[in-house]
Amino acid sequence: MARIAVIGAGMGAMATAARLAVAGHRVTVYERAATYGGAVGRFERDGFAFDTGPGLLHLPAVYRDLFVKTGKRPLEECAELTQVDPAARHLLADGTAVTLPNASRGGVAAVLDQAFGPGSGDRWSGVLGRARDAWDATRRPLLEEPLWPDWQVLGRDPYPALRGSGLLRRRPPTLAEMAGRELGGPLAALLEAMVLGHGVDPRTAPAAAVVLPYMEQTFGSWYVRGGIRELATAVYERCRERKVEFCFGAPVREVLERDGRAAGVLLADGTRVEADAVVCGTDPRGLLVPLLPGALPWPADAAPPRTEALSRSTLFLALRGPRPGDAVHRTVVHSPDARPVTVLRPDDPAGRPDADHEAVTVSAVCTGAGVPAGELLAAAERAVPGLRERLLWREEHTPADVARDTGAVDGAVPPPALAGAGGRWLYPANATALPGLYLAGGWAHPGGGLAHAGMTGALVAGLIVEGAGFRGSQ
Repeated sequence: MARIAVIGAGMGAMATAARLAVAGHRVTVYERAATYGGAVGRFERDGFAFDTGPGLLHLPAVYRDLFVKTGKRPLEECAELTQVDPAARHLLADGTAVTLPNASRGGVAAVLDQAFGPGSGDRWSGVLGRARDAWDATRRPLLEEPLWPDWQVLGRDPYPALRGSGLLRRRPPTLAEMAGRELGGPLAALLEAMVLGHGVDPRTAPAAAVVLPYMEQTFGSWYVRGGIRELATAVYERCRERKVEFCFGAPVREVLERDGRAAGVLLADGTRVEADAVVCGTDPRGLLVPLLPGALPWPADAAPPRTEALSRSTLFLALRGPRPGDAVHRTVVHSPDARPVTVLRPDDPAGRPDADHEAVTVSAVCTGAGVPAGELLAAAERAVPGLRERLLWREEHTPADVARDTGAVDGAVPPPALAGAGGRWLYPANATALPGLYLAGGWAHPGGGLAHAGMTGALVAGLIVEGAGFRGSQ
């Protein structure tokens, strides 16, 4: 039985801790904050409750697998998951409203044909069909296996662009360029908004980013009753069931080294904790973790050049009056001169004091400068008629708040890893240049997002339990 020190109590770190504990190791988690979950937090006031991180879950199979592998009770007995249907209503800049069904390729095509004319659904399905080819080509190396030493092969964009489009005769296209050429108009706006919702800028991301809308349309969007925070609670409780120990308010200053390998952690208060292996579940740049030589085309102490550091600006709105029966869970408000704004209106009694009130979350992906609260509120008014008359109070959550809660520089929220763009959208391998030190969570392969961060748990646990020859689940 080895002693494992885990830095951080985010979703990827806890997924790793649970898997290592069930393998017989003694695991202790050291978390700088006062609670678990990392970016998956909760804000409560006057009987209202809001998720401060992601509001929806994609690829729930990742957490179903975690619960199957770490205990007798399946995920559904620990958290109540419901499919969100419709998946989203898009309010386009010209006033057009398009309501897309959840996990229905044919249903989406029919809606698009009705909204934008015959053939629109076929064009959309064509792009998503090519996205499936990219998904099939990269699913294992990007999601299910440790990062290949020859990661450069993932630098090539797997999206099969249409021949004759002109995009094959020059540099590989960005997602926005591909969407404009193969879809155009409002269809391109829909695709770009779906990609941006994952924290990926379509203007700089490779065309392979289309796997994110493909994943969403194919596997569906899910809500956890009580909020996504309840998923973090379920994972935390599973860790406790497996005898994982948690030390909150215990920031780690550095990783200790002895005889050329990780030997524990030094806490900010000067406490030295010995361990046989260390798992860093936070941004490795914060601890100057040594990456494998040549692991990626950017150094360990520098921000990845793939994009600007994207964060989120959020408004929590407490409304008087009941949630209307025709309200949808997610509305995406488009604007000709601003980033899309997402409005979440979950039909969940746990988020409001009683049936005569409604809790609404409004958010936009942004840079560290944030989005003015007035701009978010104006977008929300398009999705919630009579919003200002119903508004009791609002609470703003800025990129600075994200930075405070997670420790991420500029409040950056890591997006999922992507193939293409010469590897600039990849993350450091889960093994590092220091034997016994591993990386988990959204800042390691395969990147950010609930599902991707959860996948790091299986990868890191496999590397520790089975050794460097581990190649992922078969």
